[in-house]
Amino acid sequence: MKTASIPSLRVAPELRAAAENVLQEGETLSGFLEESLRAHINRRQTQQEFIARGLASRDEARRSGHYVSADDVLHKMKAMLVASNSKKRK
Repeated sequence: MKTASIPSLRVAPELRAAAENVLQEGETLSGFLEESLRAHINRRQTQQEFIARGLASRDEARRSGHYVSADDVLHKMKAMLVASNSKKRK
């Protein structure tokens, strides 16, 4: 597969210096930027999928008339958190 380039990016000297200051040993600025871009793309895709699931759930609730109260959801989430914390302590 051929590679493609991303347009060059003009930034304030302070931003470039800050990026260079956090590079790990052997890491290049280009590598850091590529990794950052990949992470941000992944985060955006995850957000889009989350929103799509929420909208689909909303539509299904409207269609079926079956809703779950916020109190029920919060109670179930608290129970899941307690169970998870219990497993970690063991």
